Amino acid sequence: MAARRLSWLLSRSLSAASGPDSLLHSLGRNSGGGIRKWKRFSTAAAVDEVIIPQVQIPYTQHLIDGKFVDSASGKTFPTYDPRTGEVIAQVAEGDAEDINRAVVAARKAFDEGPWPKMTAYERCRILLRFADLVEKHRSELAALETWDNGKPYQQSFNDELPMFVRLFHYYAGWADKIHGMTVPADGKYHVQTLHEPIGVAGQIIPWNFPLLMFAWKVGPALACGNTIVLKTAEQTPLTALYVAKLLHEAGLPPGVVNIVSGYGPTAGAALASHMDVDKLAFTGSTETGKIVLELAARSNLKPVTLELGGKSPFIVFDDADVDQAVEAAHFALFFNQGQCCCAGSRTFVHERIYDEFLENSKKRALKRVVGDPFKSGVEQGPQIDTEQFDKVLRYIRSGIESNATLECGGQRLGSKGFFIQPTVFSNVKDEMLIAQDEIFGPVQSILKFKDTEEVIRRANATRYGLAAGVFTKNVHTANTMMRALRVGTVWINCFDVFDAAIPFGGYKMSGTGREKGIYSLNNYLQIKAVVEPLKNPAWI
Repeated sequence: MAARRLSWLLSRSLSAASGPDSLLHSLGRNSGGGIRKWKRFSTAAAVDEVIIPQVQIPYTQHLIDGKFVDSASGKTFPTYDPRTGEVIAQVAEGDAEDINRAVVAARKAFDEGPWPKMTAYERCRILLRFADLVEKHRSELAALETWDNGKPYQQSFNDELPMFVRLFHYYAGWADKIHGMTVPADGKYHVQTLHEPIGVAGQIIPWNFPLLMFAWKVGPALACGNTIVLKTAEQTPLTALYVAKLLHEAGLPPGVVNIVSGYGPTAGAALASHMDVDKLAFTGSTETGKIVLELAARSNLKPVTLELGGKSPFIVFDDADVDQAVEAAHFALFFNQGQCCCAGSRTFVHERIYDEFLENSKKRALKRVVGDPFKSGVEQGPQIDTEQFDKVLRYIRSGIESNATLECGGQRLGSKGFFIQPTVFSNVKDEMLIAQDEIFGPVQSILKFKDTEEVIRRANATRYGLAAGVFTKNVHTANTMMRALRVGTVWINCFDVFDAAIPFGGYKMSGTGREKGIYSLNNYLQIKAVVEPLKNPAWI
């Protein structure tokens, strides 16, 4: 499969495809009478009118040992609609006891259950059946993802659900192709390596891409034959529970995948420090990643994969096509409401084209359609919750107070929910907080540079190293930049091109290890060397 780009978001024409349009009509509509186009920078009254999706919320308990169960404490917590701040559902609140129950089930499934004794081909078939079930339930899952997270429904339906299915097809294909090697040794010995599943994998996923992060973590772990305890983000627990149920419908044995919903300081900390968890994978902020790593080290020194924060440079040279670069830079920053770890949040533009680029970027931001993510044509929904909403607005105030020029946006949109106007700053300096910190919101900072040497130095002058974008027509410039930038992914004349086979991860404080592709399998395997003597070998 060719690398899949979220191309509908890059297009200036945002008319919906016939498939999701027809599905949107089935999701219900507000009392205003149907789905309509939004005005640019919609008024408060317009944003306050939201579609109520007609989708069931069937699963709100933990999934442990193949069964949905209440928390040991009996506690629940609310998950909110970020469009309104209103409660969608009450979800079981897990703590250390629930994590322990899930780990016990996963350990038993790994040590005694049928999963590790299945042929790799049978594991492959289960993952393929699961992918087919997800495709069958695509509209419900897309609706739940948008309702719980706030991202545009078209993004959920057209891009993220197909990506999810593709990822499980990819890992299903790997299940029966994992094997060791025969190794030549000095002497009369037969030496082989065995690639063995690591055991019980603890996984903690974030709220910005709940379904895709589920696939990035669960897919390779299952392909390698492991069992799993996964903690959802407390902001977005609904879709993980739904797809986990589908996994069991596909034939997954009880206890192989267990889902616990809860908060980081309780359920997350219990999982990270559990003595019977063999491996930990975490996606989230760098600050929380440090805590997770410390808890893993202080317990049983379990290996940890971390996919953390970023402050990715998006570099536009003076020979680039300005219109294309403006659209790509806009997408690189504002995609998913700016809530993307690899967002191109430092837009470096060559001084010779800076003014033209800035003016066009401002115009594009002013045209961005913000509103109810269930409405056709909406490009940007709300931020995830009040904490993130307030954080973004604080950074906007910081930019203003630091004497960056606010070109557009910078305000709340609407009277309820967590909508923020697309915001563009110019005259941004490297020492400003908006150029240093991960804002995780719709705030574009545009900086000016003079030459290649300068922009390499400035782009690398950050504690992060997740990704970068480079726009140039000069192949030699591109080759120089791809080698000079200290990041895990460099996109040349494109951005956010993701594919199941392309590895993803960071340098420096953006994390350790890689997700997706063949490299992700290494996270969930142990390598064992086996040596035995040979008597009278015909050859060595």
